[in-house]
Amino acid sequence: MSLFVTLAADILVAVLLAATIVTSLRLSRRIGQMKGDEAALRQTIGDLMVATGTAERAIAGLRAAIDDADRTLNASLDAATARSAELKLQVEAGETVVTRIGAIVAQMRAVPARPEPAPAPQVVSEPELQPLRRPEPSSPNGERLGAAAAAALAMSERALARVRARAA
Repeated sequence: MSLFVTLAADILVAVLLAATIVTSLRLSRRIGQMKGDEAALRQTIGDLMVATGTAERAIAGLRAAIDDADRTLNASLDAATARSAELKLQVEAGETVVTRIGAIVAQMRAVPARPEPAPAPQVVSEPELQPLRRPEPSSPNGERLGAAAAAALAMSERALARVRARAA
């Protein structure tokens, strides 16, 4: 029986040794795969670090561009606000001028024409040199003045309409 036990023990040791060899081979392959995966993982980590650095530089560039655009936009907004205020003042001044011109024209139309007496004939005894006199208008609201006022009123109304159209 001792031979049988020894033989059984040897067979058991041989089987266990074969199982150990097979397990060792499997573990060796897995370790080889892990080392290959480790190299790939190191390469992936290196690529990720390069991409992160590139992204950080791109973000810094974008921030600088945003700051520049913000400054430009603020300057444009300030200029637009100033021009808007100027235009508002000019429109108000234009409306005031139109109102004044309208009042002047209304006053000119309301004043009746005064007839002037005909000039008395002058008798010239000696030929004297008299200074040249310009003929005075027949009334303070003569035809020229009335026409000029009406033209000024029409021009100011057209200008006001254009300004209002632009403002709208």
